Amino acid sequence: MIDSSLIYAVVSMGGLGLFFAILITLANKKLHVEEDPRIELIGDLLPGANCGSCGYAGCANFAENLAGGKSQLNECPVCGAEAAEKIAQILGVEVESGERQVAVVMCQGGDGTVKKKAEYEGIQSCIAATFVSGGERACSYGCIGYGDCVAACPFDAIHMNEKRIPVVDREKCTGCGKCVEACPLNVIELHPISHHVFVLCRNKDSGKNARAVCSAACIGCKICEKAVDGIGFNVTDNLAVVDHKKYTKELVLPTEKCPTKCIVIVGQADEK
Repeated sequence: MIDSSLIYAVVSMGGLGLFFAILITLANKKLHVEEDPRIELIGDLLPGANCGSCGYAGCANFAENLAGGKSQLNECPVCGAEAAEKIAQILGVEVESGERQVAVVMCQGGDGTVKKKAEYEGIQSCIAATFVSGGERACSYGCIGYGDCVAACPFDAIHMNEKRIPVVDREKCTGCGKCVEACPLNVIELHPISHHVFVLCRNKDSGKNARAVCSAACIGCKICEKAVDGIGFNVTDNLAVVDHKKYTKELVLPTEKCPTKCIVIVGQADEK
């Protein structure tokens, strides 16, 4: 004969199980939130690199905020024009056009061009080298040369050349700014892709001291400034700087007389 207490226990547990199952089902129906189907569509069109340049945790999080109207499409500097147009159609908004940004390495002081002040044997990292007298290169303004920017780029758009200076592939570069963040000396800048003429130097020491450490350094001689009557080129703190709003001549150098050839043309005129 089956013990009545056992039957009672089984029925009680079964009843409790049924009660909680019904409760969970009702709660699921009551509290269930339908996910906006646009989120997945938008997420499929975003780059998927999760670089964080938009300020959100990743592309999925950015897609959620886009669908929810909490962010703008132009907050993603990586999204291509074609993808942006498709996302705008999904959201029912207009695409805000803006010129594509690309990274520019503002230094030419690589191996053989810049003098060494010591032999560096520490961790092969630019950030690490800044804690050990800034590495081996004598210029305290230029590229340290250990490629932190290369490691930081999620798009394989930047590589070190034979002189250990980073070179940007302007076709691959998305302007995400990760390389800019990774550079401890702010040697890399973001510029509109229509900018082609640059002074690739950041050394603000006197001309004599700058040239003593690097043969490609700007020496503040003002030859460029005089060649354009100060319209587009100005020397401030011993360093020539291009004013791209005023100097608009594509692929034309202000002078061929720059003694260190620090003024160069970057990229092609037909880039878009």
